[in-house]
Parts: sequence; structure tokens; C-alpha cells
Amino acid sequence: MDLRIGQGIDIHRFKAGRRCILGGVEIPSEVGLLGHSDADALTHALMDAVLGAIGQRDIGTLFPDTDATFKDADSIVLLRKVWGIAKAAGWRIVNADISLLAQIPKVNPYVTKMRERLSAVLECELERVTIKATTSEKLGFIGREEGVLASAVVLIQRE
Repeated sequence: MDLRIGQGIDIHRFKAGRRCILGGVEIPSEVGLLGHSDADALTHALMDAVLGAIGQRDIGTLFPDTDATFKDADSIVLLRKVWGIAKAAGWRIVNADISLLAQIPKVNPYVTKMRERLSAVLECELERVTIKATTSEKLGFIGREEGVLASAVVLIQRE
């Protein structure tokens, strides 16, 4: 049995006039996240964790922001591509543990839907994908409501 761990982190700033998408779910908010794609920091961190676990580079290498193909791209579509690479190499998810640091928006009402979307793409049971959200107690750029930070760790297995 072959086990590997991958870790990913992503940060995006807020911008008025953008949609706020986290974990593939649109969250009602006065501000959205700024990025070349849909700026889904939570899904981006998960993708980087998967890529790291399978020994690949990061999403910036795979989906560069200099490529117009990925302008406003749906990060769930990109996650499907990343997971397709891992699955083709014989990997399966043991678990994915994701933390979101955000003062705003409040995401707890959407966590179950996020877990459902992500576990469906990763082709695993819901309990294998966890998402936790916390604030920064009003400290730093997160506390000033300037953006969010997401961190993900995955354990994958190939038999």
C-alpha cells in the first residue's frame, strides 16, 4: 500500500463586484474574491494539496494566469482535471481536511454543500472531506476583511 500526503494553501483578496465562490458554492456576499479564475481559494488549496501528493507542480503551473483559457474558470472544473490526473495514476482519497480563515462571509450554512460538491468530484464518501471555518479574531488582513486564506491537507492511497 502506497500512501502520500499533500498540502496546499491559497489566499485571495476581496473585490466589490465579484462573486464569492468557496468550495464550489456561491456564498451571498457584498464582495467576492479577486483572481484570474473564479478565485475559489478553498478549491485552489485542495487542488494544490492533491497535486503535491501525486508529485506534481502547483495549479499556477498547470493553469497559468497568463493563459486566457482559464480566465474566470470554474475551479470545480479545474479540480475535476486535477483529480483526473491523480485517478489515472491509480490514486484515491483517504481524506481531505480543509480550513478556511475568513472574517467574512459567514460560511457555516454552506459547509455541507461544499463538502458534497468536493467529495463528488473526488469520488469519495462525504465523511472523507472535512471543512472547518474560523475567523482571525479581527487580526491581520483577514481580520480587516481584505481577503481569505484556505489551507488543505490530503492523504491519498494507491494499492
